[in-house]
Amino acid sequence: MTNWKNRSLLLLFCGLFIISCDLIKMKEDPKKKASLSDPIARVRDQYLYPEDVEGIAPAGMSKEDSTERVQRFVNNWIHKQLLIQEAATKIEFDEADIERKILDYKYSLMGYEYQAYYVNKNLNTIVSDEEVEKYYEENIDNFVLKQNIVRGKFIKVPRGAPKTKKIKSLLMSQKVDDIEELNSYCLSFATQYQLDDSVWMVFDEVIKNSPLAEIPNKVQFLKNQRFVESSDDQFLYFLKIEEYRISDNVSPLEFVKEDIKNIIINKRKVGLAKQLEEDVYERATKDKSFEIYN
Repeated sequence: MTNWKNRSLLLLFCGLFIISCDLIKMKEDPKKKASLSDPIARVRDQYLYPEDVEGIAPAGMSKEDSTERVQRFVNNWIHKQLLIQEAATKIEFDEADIERKILDYKYSLMGYEYQAYYVNKNLNTIVSDEEVEKYYEENIDNFVLKQNIVRGKFIKVPRGAPKTKKIKSLLMSQKVDDIEELNSYCLSFATQYQLDDSVWMVFDEVIKNSPLAEIPNKVQFLKNQRFVESSDDQFLYFLKIEEYRISDNVSPLEFVKEDIKNIIINKRKVGLAKQLEEDVYERATKDKSFEIYN
């Protein structure tokens, strides 16, 4: 996944470089001289014309947004031109080398665009539970927790909410009617709640902005507590812990399941891109589409 991101960033950087490098020679484009339009901006002997900003604002965009986008483009153009012209006075550029980089970038961009098209067309984004579990077991050392996590229920209600004394009994109950009543209560009165006790949560995220965040020893707290009720000037807080895991221990599979799915999909992307290159090369070899001369 890192290689994929690095490649995208490299191409983006090269794109910004190539957009500007044709101006390093500091020669006016003959097409610009022939333009019948009045320029909309100038940096020394370089001009920006209305036709240069065509398509910047897509059809359907409001006049205000369109104007803002064009102005932003013009300002960016001015900044780039100033930097390029400054560079041209300070550095002697190897124009042949720049032309080679332009050509290399052009081919890289074309190849990258085709790879992206091919990958998007052929990518299978369905990841089975079996694949996730297999990857988890084979790479379990990569899934060490960096934070304490909990599985349980958390409710935050205003002090003035009705029937707050009943919340604890509803939280502790396993009866269907009580579970439904607690859901309904939280929908009506809670300012924050998590009632799905099958979901793993980062403990610090659950208790932030509550008195529980000031617990001096959270590890000891998790080892000794299964239910806690707290309050401040405005709210009441209820936390029921079903299970916990301490940092530096192996993460439960469910906590990293989505991360693993993303890893597997990204590996498929890299595999498809590599396979495309190999297939194209193999076909070209059979067709004798290329030669290397001594």
